[in-house]
Amino acid sequence: MTVEQAYRAGGAVSPKVVVVVPTYNERENLPLLVDLLNSLGLPNLHVLVVDDGSPDGTGALADRIAAESDGTVAVLHRTRKDGLGRAYVAGMTRALADGADVVVQMDADLSHPAETVPLMVNTLLAGADDLAVVVGSRYVAGGALATAWAWHRRALSAWANFYVNAVLRLGVKDATAGFKAWRGTALEAIDLPSVRSNGYSFQVEMNHRVLRRGLRIVEVPITFEERVNGESKLSLRVQAESAITPWRLRFARKGAVSPRGRGTAT
Repeated sequence: MTVEQAYRAGGAVSPKVVVVVPTYNERENLPLLVDLLNSLGLPNLHVLVVDDGSPDGTGALADRIAAESDGTVAVLHRTRKDGLGRAYVAGMTRALADGADVVVQMDADLSHPAETVPLMVNTLLAGADDLAVVVGSRYVAGGALATAWAWHRRALSAWANFYVNAVLRLGVKDATAGFKAWRGTALEAIDLPSVRSNGYSFQVEMNHRVLRRGLRIVEVPITFEERVNGESKLSLRVQAESAITPWRLRFARKGAVSPRGRGTAT
């Protein structure tokens, strides 16, 4: 029995799940992603698009999708593009204010498999209260990278995870993953508004905060696909910040990471 079935059997209201999707020039991908999420049949599922003033009109398109959604899609407009981390903090903060029990973070480029969202949500809600986040992982058993990825991108991804774990000893196989289902109370516990990192190092800092507070991370396998339309936003600036952040976190910490905070679900 899934968690959703248990809620139904008990007559309780389904947990509110909000999928936070940052966008910048994702006009072609966004409608496809919303359709995929709607097709899941997951009750009380909502989508929050966080658009950073996309010049290609993604924000206006998101408004039209929201207007036709019967309240299940909302849009948060930001006036400038200032990083993935800041977009997620803004979106997650809004989701919590709107009463989200679970917050899913997901890229708009269709690289994250929407069909895995129910598994991630059910795994999260079936766990004890100390389970903070379920990660859609490329590097646990059963996970995989898109066959379209070039060797140098595979090497960069593998090196980044090795590097982060060597510096911070997180014990998370896919420490840089951006596909996650969060328990709302966990986001509140890690003091979301004070997260400093931007870009892809945001993922590392969030994992670090979870483990520092003695909470758990579980990874479930996914196949990470190549983006369908558009271009990657991985700049040299983002890569540089991602290299520095683990050391900043290491020297700022006051104690070792709790070893009980790691886990894998298959």
